[in-house]
Amino acid sequence: MRLIVAGREAATASEFAELALGIDVELFTGTDDETAIDTVVRLDVARDVLHDLAPEPARYAKALMRTAERRRVHVWKAAA
Repeated sequence: MRLIVAGREAATASEFAELALGIDVELFTGTDDETAIDTVVRLDVARDVLHDLAPEPARYAKALMRTAERRRVHVWKAAA
């Protein structure tokens, strides 16, 4: 199935969220190679952006943050 938003085709779910909801998924989920300081700064910006989002995109962004945090904890426990 092709996902087309505003005439642009989204190749991934992240691209679809960015096109359809205006959400930069990486802002709310982070990357595997970010430092602890990068994480603190990113989450600070993400919280500010949450206040500016409409209700539906904000709920999606919060879910992304929760999922990303669970994944990080799970990886950390597996590495221990």
